[in-house]
Amino acid sequence: MESMQLLNTAIIKSKEKKIDSSYEERLKNISLSPALEAINKATTYLSENQKISRDQAAVQIIETLRELDGIWSDYVAMEGISRLKNILRQTH
Repeated sequence: MESMQLLNTAIIKSKEKKIDSSYEERLKNISLSPALEAINKATTYLSENQKISRDQAAVQIIETLRELDGIWSDYVAMEGISRLKNILRQTH
């Protein structure tokens, strides 16, 4: 049990080192970006078009982007697995 606690602590500490603490500066830069302005316009459009609140529209946009990202992550992973399988078959 003690070794598990030690490993958990080490994992958390190692992740802490990877965190980019400049998040305030990064958020400021994004808030001034043309891409965020486009997302803002898309949120307004979706809200008006679907007769929903801007909050609901923003959530739908984010959920859609996350779903797209997830789909492509799965696709890329499956492509990689497929290629690895082909490589392994060729070596045997």
